[in-house]
Amino acid sequence: MADPKGFLTTPRATPTRRPVDVRIKDWKEVYQEQNIGELQKQAGRCMDCGIPFCHSGCPLGNLIPEWNDLMWRGDRGEAIDRLHATNNFPEFTGRLCPAPCETACVVGINGDPVTIKQIELRTIEEAFASGKVVAQAPDRITGKTVAVIGSGPAGLAIAQQLTRAGHTVVVYERADKPGGLLRYGIPEFKMEKFILDRRIRQMEQEGTRFRTGVNVGVDITGAALRAKYDAVVLAIGATAWRDIDVPGRQFKGIHQAMEYLPWGNKQGLNELPGASPINAAGKHVVILGGGDTGADCLGTAIRQGAASVSQLEIMPRPTEERPSAQPWPTYPMIYRVSSAHEESGERLFAVSTEEFLGGEDGNLRALKLVETKFVNGKFEKVENAHKEIPADLAFLAMGFVGPEKSELLTQLEVEFDDRGNIKRDQEFATNVEGVFVCGDAGRGQSLIVWAIAEGRSAAAAVDTFLVGETQLPAPILPTARPLTV
Repeated sequence: MADPKGFLTTPRATPTRRPVDVRIKDWKEVYQEQNIGELQKQAGRCMDCGIPFCHSGCPLGNLIPEWNDLMWRGDRGEAIDRLHATNNFPEFTGRLCPAPCETACVVGINGDPVTIKQIELRTIEEAFASGKVVAQAPDRITGKTVAVIGSGPAGLAIAQQLTRAGHTVVVYERADKPGGLLRYGIPEFKMEKFILDRRIRQMEQEGTRFRTGVNVGVDITGAALRAKYDAVVLAIGATAWRDIDVPGRQFKGIHQAMEYLPWGNKQGLNELPGASPINAAGKHVVILGGGDTGADCLGTAIRQGAASVSQLEIMPRPTEERPSAQPWPTYPMIYRVSSAHEESGERLFAVSTEEFLGGEDGNLRALKLVETKFVNGKFEKVENAHKEIPADLAFLAMGFVGPEKSELLTQLEVEFDDRGNIKRDQEFATNVEGVFVCGDAGRGQSLIVWAIAEGRSAAAAVDTFLVGETQLPAPILPTARPLTV
């Protein structure tokens, strides 16, 4: 145990966010660095419980009490070893994960939970700063080859694990740089892209090969992949976005969030020769969807200089306390305020878009909204509760419905489950011999921590398929859907 009285004597403290009027003028991360002494005190709040429920809250099974204790004692070298034992990319989860481990923390039963996420992030950043994150090239090469399609967190995780097992791994990415949604969907102010690039460099030093700008299924066929590689892994994500079918959808100025966010990232990185093709500067912006993707659009529009921003959510405003129907240690649906919500904009709850309104020029000018109520498991409109709000731009951030039904999936002849995801068994194998699937493509839209966990587990399954056994560690994922479902 770290500090035996830490959870009683030390209050929870998280890093300070940079002042709003400062941070909205740039695209850099919003948090200031927490003093290492203060961080160690936070690690000392960990109780080292007899039954650490934070383990069950984390899909990766992170050894949280162990590296909390090591950071409190100042043993940073051993701390990063314990962290990397279960998580390939703690610098990603430490910034982007909603921390279900913290909502499962025993200290949180009747107090404020341990700042697990921040301790994780500082542990890996201290390791990078001190040169403790080095390439781990395999001791031997097996002669087996693997193609990983997609370079998001699941694809990166399985590629790194299989490379370290000695297989020759090639990662294909249709974009011009690897990273998937980590690069093109996560705004710079949430994770600066040098964080991603330094991990890609480590993977390249270990032997992983990246082929960017390749649209698999078009530039190389599924048959060619199967002929060239001993195994193929589909880590293509769930990128088929959910749309909305209401009058006026055809007006100009209505875009999907993932049509907008990549341009914002390029603008933040000064990779555009001119203005962003979708630019919120001086415009009234409305975002449909109250989740993290909507908040990402909000922060991006603010930094582009939007005249106003409104974020819509069809659900009623959550309570600030844990609902009785979502007791500890479950992840509760409570009212949360992201850094973007602090900066500007209005959040509207229990509303639905009835119509997009436009002018004779074909451009969007407003949204017609109606209040909603949730009755017997469905949304109902509130009579005579309509209003209009101005909108020059509308971004649809309503989630994803599964993987894109691309030429590759047609060529491979993989089957789909009843939710539209790629069907797989408990070993992540599809109905096609030698073709596997992991991450959102098989699981459905989920969290980055689940993507990494699936990548690690799928790596063990692919390794076993290739050589008959595996020594790769893997989280236990009971939710992998069998082919018979």
